[in-house]
Amino acid sequence: MTRPVVDFTARRRASYEKLRDDLREIRARIDDIEATADSPDGLVSVTVVGRGELGELYLDPRIYRTKDSQALAASIVDTFRDAVEQAREQLFDITREYLPPEATPENTDVHTDPFMHQLDRRIEGEV
Repeated sequence: MTRPVVDFTARRRASYEKLRDDLREIRARIDDIEATADSPDGLVSVTVVGRGELGELYLDPRIYRTKDSQALAASIVDTFRDAVEQAREQLFDITREYLPPEATPENTDVHTDPFMHQLDRRIEGEV
């Protein structure tokens, strides 16, 4: 006896609907990401949101005590990178359940790997 095609199609549709719902939830959680980093001297503060977009930049007025614009620029860039790294770690935590066990923040593209892994699992029939 063969299995009805409708049963397989209904299961596949339900599986993809769940994946779609999961993606929507993840997107909403990503939109809520906020990470702030401060420079070592406390004169620069950077907040990034979402996937690492600049949300806020604060420069303490004491930065004007020195005229070294290159040092200030480097401090801003370094502080921004620190904040982006914090946001990336939050993004990894959000997508962690959709990744293989061996995934780490260093070897994972958090923007696509979780979804590729889930699709691979679905293709292989694990889910």
